[in-house]
Amino acid sequence: MTTSRPPAVAIIPARGGSKGIPLKNLQKVGGRTLLARAIDAARGAHGIGRVVVSTDHDGIAQEAERAGAQVVHRPDDISGDTASSESALIHALDALGTDAEITVFLQCTSPFIDSASLDSAISRVKDDHADVVFSAVEDHSFLWKLDPAAHAEAVGHDAAFRPRRQDRDPHFNETGAFYVMRTEGLRASGHRFFGRIEIEEVPLEQSREIDSMSDLTLVRAIAASQEDTHVLDVDALVTDFDGVHTDDSAFVDQDGREFVRVHRGDGMGVGRLADAGFPFLILSKERNPVVTRRAEKLRVDVLQGIDEKAGALAAWIAERGLDPERVAYVGNDINDLAAFSVVGWPIAVADAHPKVLAAARFVLHREGGQGAVREVCDLIPASTLAKHAAP
Repeated sequence: MTTSRPPAVAIIPARGGSKGIPLKNLQKVGGRTLLARAIDAARGAHGIGRVVVSTDHDGIAQEAERAGAQVVHRPDDISGDTASSESALIHALDALGTDAEITVFLQCTSPFIDSASLDSAISRVKDDHADVVFSAVEDHSFLWKLDPAAHAEAVGHDAAFRPRRQDRDPHFNETGAFYVMRTEGLRASGHRFFGRIEIEEVPLEQSREIDSMSDLTLVRAIAASQEDTHVLDVDALVTDFDGVHTDDSAFVDQDGREFVRVHRGDGMGVGRLADAGFPFLILSKERNPVVTRRAEKLRVDVLQGIDEKAGALAAWIAERGLDPERVAYVGNDINDLAAFSVVGWPIAVADAHPKVLAAARFVLHREGGQGAVREVCDLIPASTLAKHAAP
């Protein structure tokens, strides 16, 4: 018995040139790049049989392939700021030689695309209820514009008539997250809107779009609040030392020797991982004998005097044949941000720098030196440790 292929091909245009947020498509939200989140949403939809990223950037192409998408390299003449998204879609369709009945256009700047909403929209086009279905959110706001003299003018309503919210007809704001189109109509019109157009209404929480750094900070906070931190299913754990194993303070005696305070509970947590042979690394910018002694006592790997943490971390991961997406890194200060970009699970201690808190996939309840390491160790379940235990 043969089964028919899903009718839709998903195309995600992702240029390398973004002026507002450099390489915006590779920024992380909830530990995943915006590009990977869009790919995940498309791959999670039953009606999509092929996921393609159209790009002019090698780094984006590598991330697309790593996340499970096919790549179409976009030529320069349709990669600039003035090039339309439709030109990228049609170029990708031509390059693929696809006969897909439906084209799904997704945008990375919408980090909370729901696969079920995609499937609902695809079904409406496939079942011939519409030629185009796009995502939108219900809105009851009163809209205004400024005329040439900077005077306010009501848009779509009578300024002298103020009905209650429940008495007003809703209108819908286009979220920009996705557009599901009949491929034949897209090719004929050269535009995403044609024929019979319908709305796939999505809830407000799925409508967030990233245009600025403030938008990015907001969606990162939303994603962190949604993350389930009861279980941390990873294959390795890496931590900074100062500000994570310690409270970022030091005692100095008259001979200049430094002493730091650590939490005994952290030792118990790390010991559980070490006993199971679970990969654990302390990665520190400082070179200090106390870090060496602590790593020896904990029976874990240590790299010290590392100015460029991201490169050292990537090399350590590669040497062990680990998937970066299944590695956690715990940090507290801005020199940890580069390392955050390497792993799938960037984690901040409770008293971390605000920029670190914003970039983290989730934030621990404990502060550095106050049991934060024990907390993150306890999130790794016995079932995960069993996979690493020696036979």
